[in-house]
Amino acid sequence: GSRGGRPPAFDRELYKHRNVVERCFNRLKQWRGIATRYDKTAESYHAAAALASLLMWA
Repeated sequence: GSRGGRPPAFDRELYKHRNVVERCFNRLKQWRGIATRYDKTAESYHAAAALASLLMWA
């Protein structure tokens, strides 16, 4: 709400999924090439993000 705290329509299950996604992005940012976006093309950046995701998943 406007005074802080939980929003009026707080959905606990949706928040659990949001937490998982945010933690995944934080782990992806540990990869220097992804965090600083060294790649010049969107295709190579997408490939690096996919590779990092696969390695984290495996």
